[in-house]
Amino acid sequence: MVVRLVAAIRPRSVQTWALRTVCLRQLATQAKHGSSELRNMALVAHIDSGKTTLTESILLQSQYLSSAGSVDTGSTTTDFLPAERERGITIQSASIPVRWKEWTFNLIDTPGHADFGMEVESASRVVDGAVVLIDAVEGVEAQTKGVWRQLDRYGVDSRILFLNKLDRAGASFRASLLSVLANRMHPRPMSLALPIASFDPQDYARAEPGIQGLVDLVQWEVWKYDAEGKASVHALPRDKDELERTELFPPLHPIVPHLLPARITLLDNLAQVSEDVFELLLDLPDGPSAYLSVMASDILPHLRAATLRNDVLPVLCGSAFKHIGTELLMNYVGELLPSPKDVETNAKAISANAPLRMLAWKVGWDKRKGWMTFVRVYSGTLKSQSTVLNASRNQREKVSKLQLLYASEVEEVDSLPFGSVGAVLGLKYTRTGDTLVSVAGGSTASSLRDIVPPPPLMSVSVIPHSHADLEPVEEALNALARTDPSVRVETHEGQLLVYGLGALHLEIVESRLREEWKVNFEFGQRRVSFRECLGPDDVSKASNRWQTEIGGQPVYIELDLAVTPLEEDEQGDPLWDGNVILGEDGKSIPPGELHANSNDPLAHVAKGISSTLSSSPNTTLALSRMRIQLKRLEYPKEVHPSVLAGASAAILRNILRAAGQGDLMEPYIRLKISVDESSVGRVVEDLGEHSGEVLDLDAATEEDSEPCVEGAYLPPQWMSPSTGKASKGGSSRMKRTILALAPLSQMLDYSTRLRALSGGHGLFHMENDGFRRVSSQRAMDILRELGRV
Repeated sequence: MVVRLVAAIRPRSVQTWALRTVCLRQLATQAKHGSSELRNMALVAHIDSGKTTLTESILLQSQYLSSAGSVDTGSTTTDFLPAERERGITIQSASIPVRWKEWTFNLIDTPGHADFGMEVESASRVVDGAVVLIDAVEGVEAQTKGVWRQLDRYGVDSRILFLNKLDRAGASFRASLLSVLANRMHPRPMSLALPIASFDPQDYARAEPGIQGLVDLVQWEVWKYDAEGKASVHALPRDKDELERTELFPPLHPIVPHLLPARITLLDNLAQVSEDVFELLLDLPDGPSAYLSVMASDILPHLRAATLRNDVLPVLCGSAFKHIGTELLMNYVGELLPSPKDVETNAKAISANAPLRMLAWKVGWDKRKGWMTFVRVYSGTLKSQSTVLNASRNQREKVSKLQLLYASEVEEVDSLPFGSVGAVLGLKYTRTGDTLVSVAGGSTASSLRDIVPPPPLMSVSVIPHSHADLEPVEEALNALARTDPSVRVETHEGQLLVYGLGALHLEIVESRLREEWKVNFEFGQRRVSFRECLGPDDVSKASNRWQTEIGGQPVYIELDLAVTPLEEDEQGDPLWDGNVILGEDGKSIPPGELHANSNDPLAHVAKGISSTLSSSPNTTLALSRMRIQLKRLEYPKEVHPSVLAGASAAILRNILRAAGQGDLMEPYIRLKISVDESSVGRVVEDLGEHSGEVLDLDAATEEDSEPCVEGAYLPPQWMSPSTGKASKGGSSRMKRTILALAPLSQMLDYSTRLRALSGGHGLFHMENDGFRRVSSQRAMDILRELGRV
């Protein structure tokens, strides 16, 4: 990294700059920081909202880089995989420790495409706060809501909203806030800064797009940016009359009259969720300047408390590409987002002598270093050359090295204290979601909450070039599945199948196998991943007895399983692919590989059940929407429990065969399609021809549908000048948005179809909408496609 960056600066300053960079790097990685100054945070958003560009801007402002890389040129720090640089998208999450003022940010840049949702899933599990980016031109998009739900699922309540790309034509601060309210993401978005499109009032009249500055409503300061993104900060007057005459703005600048109302609204809204701020405002003297006299030191503690409680959603804005608003965002990340201490409810975990407990949130492979396990320490301190216990798999692991990661660059450290995020080298058995604890007392330690991969939606056959290539291909696939748990590998009737979350996901799997593992193979035809439900026939006569021979002696095992379909409104367990598996006590049983004790009889029963559920005896499809409860288990105690895996698999297979073939299900997707008015009819007709259902048809930009806003400050539309003019014209109404539901199997080539239907002007986004039962005719078509009829 140092060599690459030194090449970009003047030769005569190389030695001085390199020495300063090394010092900064050492400061960022090896200085001792208390957990109160740590901020474990993720950048999440819809694809192309600017997460990686913002990461580069943060690295530049924190002096980690001398010049920012670009997504367009493939020179960014966190997108270092060849496939990422080739396609200009983030494929895997990347972690970087960043030093800013007195804080250390463990910053995780995440993908925005739904096909790589597993990366967001694992990152959401280990962060304490998040910065959610919104493209100010597009507003809230489909995957914005997707990552928002992921943060909800893992209890990441503290978030900051960053409205990006305000330098672009069509960007709108107001419309972006309205989209947040309309999509019910948060009832109380709180603008902490206002954008200054230009310091020339004539640019507002000409509707010139851009952003040249920001007003910090909390610190009561103006940030002015030059053409290179360098900021100068100026304090605003604390008197209303002086504010109107300030020389920081030209005379008659349109934003000046809106500054005082914006600050009043900010403090009034904060007073609604903080009694201390309410009392503070009551004690203010009368007069229009009273709200300007409140200092930032009186606001920030209460604003932080409200953010930690998720009572408010702080909103900042800027342009990551032009480095405008980055420093202000970093200031508020440090001030408002929680430290590990703030989210840890167990006081004992914070103490220096607490037993070690950590979660493996990601596993990676490096050609030189081997397996790298990314961990978050939840209590105690992890030291290099120590031995830990994998509580999820009951395996001892040796820690050889500890590292802090700068995307593809690393820095070795001796220990990772409470709250730290880092990488461990030397772990052989650990997979994503495993809990690691200290060996002493590890047998009684409970596992941390697991990371659940999304269900696969699509599969493809993998065909090695020759028999000699089969073993390397299998090894590469298994290694890739360890790095990415959303990739599933199976062998079916002698055919090697790999499952993924979508077409792009499988394309990336193919390219990584070729480029990183150098194996020889071809991909077959892509297929959608279908499911089968429980059949309707009587299963009471199915045998619950299984016989085998061990050492020449017959062994009999009896296993009573109650198998019933789930109710329509009943939720399945994601770990069991939508099924519910219960023990004799009625409590849920985890899949076999997640049992803490691998010799537990229930672990082997779970393995057998999992094996049968992955391939129906009727159709070979995976089974879903079933409740299976173990009622009784009898087997010779002198026999090793591993024999129960074969017994439970065979007995469940007998039950399913007796039940007969059930209804089939296929994955559906939710589509958001944006096309010109003239293309709407053709697109709707095409959806109908491919079993799609139009849910809604709206104009893409309609101000009539603004949500009812109470309390939140909404600046006027002209504050983002280019949209203020566009909204008054007719051109914005030429675009129409179609919301639709369709089977994934009918949409595999939709990009090509939409291009032809819309003359190349259509855009679409799809997201998973779960599995739905199909008609009997469609079921016959599916079975015929699979060669079962």
